[in-house]
Amino acid sequence: MSITVLGIESSCDDTSAAVIRDGVMLSNVIASQAVHEAFGGVVPELASRAHQQNIIPVVSEAIRRAGIDKTSIDALAFTRGPGLMGSLLVGTSFAKGFASALDIPLIDVNHLQAHVMAHFIQVEGEENRQPAFPFICLLVSGGNSQIIRVDSYNHMEVLGQTIDDAAGEAFDKCAKVMGLGYPGGPVVDRLAKEGNPQAFHLSKPHIPGYDYSFSGLKTSFLYLLRDELKKNPEFIEQRKNDLCASLQTTIVEILMDKLRSVVKDTGIREVAVAGGVSANSAVRAAFQDHAARYGWNIYLPRFSFTTDNAAMVAITGYYKYQDKDFCSIDLPPFARVAL
Repeated sequence: MSITVLGIESSCDDTSAAVIRDGVMLSNVIASQAVHEAFGGVVPELASRAHQQNIIPVVSEAIRRAGIDKTSIDALAFTRGPGLMGSLLVGTSFAKGFASALDIPLIDVNHLQAHVMAHFIQVEGEENRQPAFPFICLLVSGGNSQIIRVDSYNHMEVLGQTIDDAAGEAFDKCAKVMGLGYPGGPVVDRLAKEGNPQAFHLSKPHIPGYDYSFSGLKTSFLYLLRDELKKNPEFIEQRKNDLCASLQTTIVEILMDKLRSVVKDTGIREVAVAGGVSANSAVRAAFQDHAARYGWNIYLPRFSFTTDNAAMVAITGYYKYQDKDFCSIDLPPFARVAL
């Protein structure tokens, strides 16, 4: 008997809905919010208002693209957290109302778990390589930098995580001080391809264990700009490519140093990457390099699955549905939580 799950994602500034049937993606619709670009970051109040405008047409379009009738949906999976509370409330409220109207089970999904589970989405007509359990996953995004041991879809252990800022946040904030706009990560990636990654030496933290820190790197980058701009007001414009290349290389080296230690210590060579920063070309190149040098079996997500999307929520809901792991309608969303 087929299992059809509708997924809803609204944790930050992307409103998304997707339909998964028996693990295969039938649709994945995402409405992004350009309104935040003028402010250099996501404005929570504006994000929640945009979700209210977008959620009904996005869900309707996801069902239409899937070629199904809403009555054939077996369960509704939604992102319960972590994320922006106002944004989560919109998605959670809609999910509860929709599930109640159809009299179908409601499945709450942890946003971070969903990013990891993006590797299990099957796309018809494409090669669908999936990591074998157990595997190590580097989860890197604007809000999270974690190394996770994944023993099953519902048993994940955080081995290391950032103690301050996330890798994606370092990309965006350093891009902001250079005047590159928001989101800055993709711009840094593009400009870095034309720059010298060894042009500038930036601070690397010395954090024990498998944890990360990026606050010192940001401070080092800021001081570099401050000192050089005193000598030459055109420094950023003249050395923009080199700055981006040096920043990107340092961030990737910090990420991979810890990941190498985890793989060596655990002996697990199944290694995946997930989250928005997994779209970065230098991160992907580093994974390819480590696969060749150390014999890792690596798993890189499709670019459409790197950012926040409902397909990853729906696939997590699909596995939870098989275990009848449903939630009650009175569960509230949460802004912060450990994996």
